[in-house]
Amino acid sequence: MIPAFCNNLQSKAIKERTGTFTDNMKLPIHRWFRYSAGFSATWVEEVIAEFEPKIVLDPFAGSGTVCIAADKLGVNSYGIEAHPFVYRLAKGKLSWNIPIDKFLAAITEIKNVAASLQPKLPEKIPALLSKCYTEDVLIHLFKIRQAYLELAPTLPEDLQCLLFLTICATLRPSSYVGTAQWQYILPNKRKAKTCEPLVALDNQVALMQEDMHYMQCLRRESQASFLQEDARILEGIPPKSVDLVITSPPYANNYDYADATRLEMTFWGEVNSWGDLHETVRKFLIRSSSQHVSKDRLKLDNLLADPILEPIRDELIPVCKELELVRETKGGNKAYHTMIAAYFTDMGSVFHALRRVTTSDGKICFVIGDSAPYGVYVPVEKWLGKLANEAGFDLWSFEKIRERNVKWKNRKHNIPLHEGRLWIES
Repeated sequence: MIPAFCNNLQSKAIKERTGTFTDNMKLPIHRWFRYSAGFSATWVEEVIAEFEPKIVLDPFAGSGTVCIAADKLGVNSYGIEAHPFVYRLAKGKLSWNIPIDKFLAAITEIKNVAASLQPKLPEKIPALLSKCYTEDVLIHLFKIRQAYLELAPTLPEDLQCLLFLTICATLRPSSYVGTAQWQYILPNKRKAKTCEPLVALDNQVALMQEDMHYMQCLRRESQASFLQEDARILEGIPPKSVDLVITSPPYANNYDYADATRLEMTFWGEVNSWGDLHETVRKFLIRSSSQHVSKDRLKLDNLLADPILEPIRDELIPVCKELELVRETKGGNKAYHTMIAAYFTDMGSVFHALRRVTTSDGKICFVIGDSAPYGVYVPVEKWLGKLANEAGFDLWSFEKIRERNVKWKNRKHNIPLHEGRLWIES
């Protein structure tokens, strides 16, 4: 018999992981590609099963966790993702119901075409790729890429997305440097084990074939509508149509979501350097990083004057002003003062958009964490709750999942932080 305290510890660990993607790497479809942000698909399934919604929405869908969980349960869903590249990856995951024989035939064709191509490298290779791969590996990867580009125009869009995802998922296993999918690329770190590109491709195909068979045996069809749109507008969602929202918006902690897939985007030629990320990706996203607001050259007073900040303005101003003062003492000179103001302006717009598309008795759950840039505390869930009230939602409550900023020796400050679920309803 398992002692009671062991069960309690296990339950606590599972609860703490509901705000992370960790356990999803063991689950069919979810494990095909790990994006840097996410939450537990098992927990999502539990919430959907509890509330029994007709339509569930994730306005920050990432690589599709909520929509895949809804597919498994036979529930209609909407997914909104503004990151153009991540949108394509999610569309690949949501193409799990393609006939397996068609998928395997297309992979075989790509391998055959790649084998027939002459081995050569482009005259100019982006610096990031040169740091992450040997020349021999790059030759094989570019041949696979070229084969896909030749074949893709002849294929249906859903099969294109599935193949695109398959190839993307081979890039990090083929690299000998630090390329874990939950972090930035670390060229100075070396892996103990790597895969040849074709071996990595075969491994990924075998994994996907197994998962496709599992999902298709459930006799389900994908009921997800996945849209590349802005969560601050939700243009493609019909009014009063959604009765459950499950999402994890960007945190106000300066994580640059645009940089998370820079390796893959560089491989496909969509960016050539870090400097390309703003116009290609970042400008479409919620303003949650100092890189974003610096590029946009935002002015604090203009941001604070936005009417949407009215319910939190008196509390927000002293925080932003303190960040502005602390910034002058720091070498990095990060624009946290405008980032925080812009973040809550954007999130206020998100709540107004959600009020338009949710039913009168709809429920919303945000997995969210608080923040302390430069050691200045930002009560994120409290301010989001007030913005939700202003948008027309009546009630909000916060359920803490776990503590943050307690493990890392190199943390920048000692402010205790947490992560949890912000529940909102009419």
